Amino acid sequence: MKSQLLSQGFAISTAAAAAALLLTACGPSQPQAQGTTEPGSSSASPATSSAAPGTSAPPSSATPTATGPALCKAATLSAATDATGGGAAGSVYMTLTLTNTGAEPCILKGFPGVSLAADANGAPIGAPAKRDETTPAVDVLLAPGQAGAAVLRYTQAGNYPDCTIVPAAGYRIYPPEDTASLFLAQPTQACSNAAVELLTIGAFQAS
Repeated sequence: MKSQLLSQGFAISTAAAAAALLLTACGPSQPQAQGTTEPGSSSASPATSSAAPGTSAPPSSATPTATGPALCKAATLSAATDATGGGAAGSVYMTLTLTNTGAEPCILKGFPGVSLAADANGAPIGAPAKRDETTPAVDVLLAPGQAGAAVLRYTQAGNYPDCTIVPAAGYRIYPPEDTASLFLAQPTQACSNAAVELLTIGAFQAS
């Protein structure tokens, strides 16, 4: 009986010793697990700091506010014609030029409005010039002193039996997209009835 108790006590003490060894073996692993979290947390801070320069992007994406040249206006233009183009079948072809007399560049865009007029201050006579779209319209940039040219055709009023002929002192010219006009003195004949179209005008081109 005594030997049986000794053997049981030896077994218990052996089991206790084994459990103590297991606890001792597991103990060092806990600090190691805590140590692996440190590098992970330190590597996040550079990622956070590297995102900060991205906040400087909006100022670099600002769009320019500068605008281009404005459309040419009557107040800074002068008008002239050159009738050396000759004529055919009772028509006279002229080169109408508008020159930039201002201090800044401007753009002639498309067709001018042209009519015959009784005088410098008078209203247009008859029908305005019909557009000749044979040559496409382009934007013509005029530096100060430069001119744009358009072909103007005048058909003799006497060619039309139904024309009521009246004298005209010259041409009233409206630059493209402008409500103000220029007067070009050039006496000729006009038709007072608007059903007769004596004038044809082309789009401005660089001269």
